[in-house]
Amino acid sequence: MEGTRDNPAAPGSAGASPPEDAEGPPRPLEAAPTKLCGYLSKFGGKGPLRGWKSRWFCYDEKKCHLYYSRTAQDANPLDSIDLACAAFDCKADAEEGTFEIKTPSRVITLKAADKQVMLYWLQQLQMRRWEFHSSPPAPPEAALTGNGPALRLELEQEEAEPEFLHPVKTPAGQVGLEAALRPVPALPLALQNISLKHLGTEIQNTVHSFRGNRQAQGTGQGLPGEEAPLSGEPQREEQPSPHEPSTPGKDPADMLKSIPKSSLTNRLTQKDKRHNNTFPFFPDGLMRSRTAQEKVLSLEQQVLTLSKELQSQKDLVKILHKALEAAQQEKRASSAYLAAAEDRDRLELVRHKVRQIADLGRRVEALEQERESLVQAANLQQQELQELQQHVQLLMDKNQAKQQVICKLSEKVTQDFMQPPGRDFLSQQEKIEHLKDDMEAYKTQNRFLNSEIHQVTKIWRKVAEKEKTLLMKCAYLQARNCQVESKYLAGLRRLQEAMGPGAGECSELLRQLVQEALQWEAGEAAADSVQLSPISEYDEYGFLTVPDYDMADLKLLAKIQALEVHSRNLLDQEAGERPLRERWTALEELSPSAELKQLLRAGVPPEQRPRVWRWLVRHRVQRLYSPDRYQELLARGLTCEHPAARQIELDLHRTFPNNKHFTCPTSTFPDKLRRVLLAFSWQNPTIGYCQGLNRLAAISLLVLDEEESAFWCLVAIVETILPADYYSKTLTASQVDQRVLLDLLEEKLPRLMAHLGQHRVDLSVVTFNWFLVVFADSLISSILLRVWDAFLYEGTKVVFRYALAIFKYNEEAILRLQDSLEIYQYMRFFTKTIGDTRERSGSLTHT
Repeated sequence: MEGTRDNPAAPGSAGASPPEDAEGPPRPLEAAPTKLCGYLSKFGGKGPLRGWKSRWFCYDEKKCHLYYSRTAQDANPLDSIDLACAAFDCKADAEEGTFEIKTPSRVITLKAADKQVMLYWLQQLQMRRWEFHSSPPAPPEAALTGNGPALRLELEQEEAEPEFLHPVKTPAGQVGLEAALRPVPALPLALQNISLKHLGTEIQNTVHSFRGNRQAQGTGQGLPGEEAPLSGEPQREEQPSPHEPSTPGKDPADMLKSIPKSSLTNRLTQKDKRHNNTFPFFPDGLMRSRTAQEKVLSLEQQVLTLSKELQSQKDLVKILHKALEAAQQEKRASSAYLAAAEDRDRLELVRHKVRQIADLGRRVEALEQERESLVQAANLQQQELQELQQHVQLLMDKNQAKQQVICKLSEKVTQDFMQPPGRDFLSQQEKIEHLKDDMEAYKTQNRFLNSEIHQVTKIWRKVAEKEKTLLMKCAYLQARNCQVESKYLAGLRRLQEAMGPGAGECSELLRQLVQEALQWEAGEAAADSVQLSPISEYDEYGFLTVPDYDMADLKLLAKIQALEVHSRNLLDQEAGERPLRERWTALEELSPSAELKQLLRAGVPPEQRPRVWRWLVRHRVQRLYSPDRYQELLARGLTCEHPAARQIELDLHRTFPNNKHFTCPTSTFPDKLRRVLLAFSWQNPTIGYCQGLNRLAAISLLVLDEEESAFWCLVAIVETILPADYYSKTLTASQVDQRVLLDLLEEKLPRLMAHLGQHRVDLSVVTFNWFLVVFADSLISSILLRVWDAFLYEGTKVVFRYALAIFKYNEEAILRLQDSLEIYQYMRFFTKTIGDTRERSGSLTHT
């Protein structure tokens, strides 16, 4: 309905469809006219113009909008209703033919001519909304290039929609194109049907109507075959007012063309004002009396304001008088002090003043105490007064309710005595008939609402499936973007290594590109873009996703690794992570089994990890556990300081400098870590504290987030999983494990050990810390926590297996290095480059 050519009720289109035969057999629902349009009453307006307004409604199938205008011949619609997100409702106790269209932004109340027309509109609107949502989506784009799978928006075909309402017969002459041939429904006031909210559109439609009428008059009766205007509405409102000056000899349409839009709007507004002055509800005398009353109220308000200002000025004068008296008394005292001849007299005056000040201070304190007691007494009295007022109000309400009940019972008894028995029977019969009608209306309403709920639910499910498919597509595209960016950064790094520092301008350009790549913030994104899983600066446990290395090439390598890890996580989210999450969710009760062992090696989902770790810790320390043990150890630490407290305090700020939970000044994790380590030092006096325990306790805190659970996790690792002398002063068991690891490497990786022996590389410099803190400082958090998942269940053998897997994973890279210094430097950070959990799992399987 954006113009006359789109208007379904235009003269050219009204004759294209013959009117229905009202007396013929009822047509099936499929034979209904494709164009849904007709006149309905819409409730709206403001002030005296609020009420029912006759509007022409027409449905647009492409946009699923219901447009409405004042008449069927208007060129522009007043507004539209979005039916795609709308719900429909009809109430049995409302006026006949009334129903509602509820959108997220507003509620539109409409009224049809009768109940049959209302049911027809509701059923047709439901069908059109369902057809709009059930229409097949646009064909997806071509499959994405690359190694990833091509994604398509494929949705299952919905089953046929069941009907809760029987097909409603099309009302003859009320709905469809033939409804435009009927005159506009008349209202008591012609001005009531004008929409002041859309005054500009009304003026445009009026001017368009004037032009059409003038063209029709200029051409006689119009072109051959052209029909007369379809609307039978009187056009008196569009004519110029007789009171307005007009130029003789000019046509009214020409006058409207020559008059500016603003002038025409002002004249229409003045015309509305003149019509309002003729209403019996707004006489001139009442307006004048209201104006005088408003003036009296404003004057009274000004008098009250001036009285308050006068009272405040009086209070200010009193305060100034008191200040003046105090200043005069101080002046007299100072004069006496200066007039005294000897120091003794002056000293006596000073002492007198001190005594006066002390006396005044005591009086002030006494008065303050008295004031507080009076305030408390006043508050108590105020509370008692409020309680009494509430009690009195309750009694009055109860008394009023009793009086009303007594009056109703008295009236009922009087009516029973006055009415004869036969009339009472007839009234009961009428009530029964009314109740039957209401019951039938409620049944119809119930069937319609059931149909509405069912359709809305099906639409919501289809939208949810579409959204899920689009999210999968976004995840794949984001993974591809990360892969492309990581390849770009890797290419920059290789180009930088190949060119070297002496390449002139190309080297400077390459340096700038690398610097720009390193300065990119991983969390920045456009405000209007969809971010499914953006790369953040920190992971979910607070570790830096891109470690801050000192060397530029290491920074670039860390950035490449972060992008690759993020892309793999996105690609594995649907393929590997979802089945694993479903298996963990289905595993309600934890118990030692082969299935649990397999799931722990595959990794625990982050949302399940705290629950699983608590069970693993309880399973380890069930013989040592005591409910109040942790609180007892903390209380012992408050009474006596442990010798290891100083060393704990020194290592506290060295714990995980790349984790925001331990570096942020406002974080509570350092205090929690201090209490856990002090409690453990009292729990195991033989060890007390050893360097490395702080990182074990910190990992436990990050996952479990409870001090007591982290304490028992530390106890389980030190006292039940690792050997007895692992954290002793001599670290005997730790050194034994290093010897065992060397033997395993000699057996599993002989080429690597021969290469390291040729360059006299001592592996214990790197691997000793791996075993002491269970890789806490070596692996990225996503792999580290999976190591701990299996370590808490299987024990120390997991540490040996992962150490062998790490060397197997990096064997070829180490063999290419031919200098001991380069080997040591590479082994400082080579564990951080392991980001693919699948390759890590494959290396672990082969070892």
